[in-house]
Amino acid sequence: MKLRIKGNSLRLRISPSEMARLLQTGRIEDAIYFGAGEDAKLTYALEHSPQTNATTVRYGSGELTVVVALQEAQLWAEGQDVGLYGETDTDRGPLQIAVEKDFACLDKDDAANADTFPHPNQGSAC
Repeated sequence: MKLRIKGNSLRLRISPSEMARLLQTGRIEDAIYFGAGEDAKLTYALEHSPQTNATTVRYGSGELTVVVALQEAQLWAEGQDVGLYGETDTDRGPLQIAVEKDFACLDKDDAANADTFPHPNQGSAC
């Protein structure tokens, strides 16, 4: 899973194998370590929930979790939509949230594009 943070927006990109694990287990996660101690890390996760009807974020104790509706996640996995999008209010303005399929890069080789979704423009001429 890839995490991108820019200003007051965050984006997760997930691979096909991560999508399968998300649907099977209800949660996928990864972490980035900023130092030697266990408390010097940020865990970022994606969950689905039948009780959620919008894409939201939870944050606390070094963990950032994006929560999406179970039904939306299932439709997204089976369909052609690029991602799930949402917005949540903060005291610093809205936080934009994007959870997207990780597509193959058109200018990379097969090894670099392992475990990615087929690019929608693959095979088309510029």
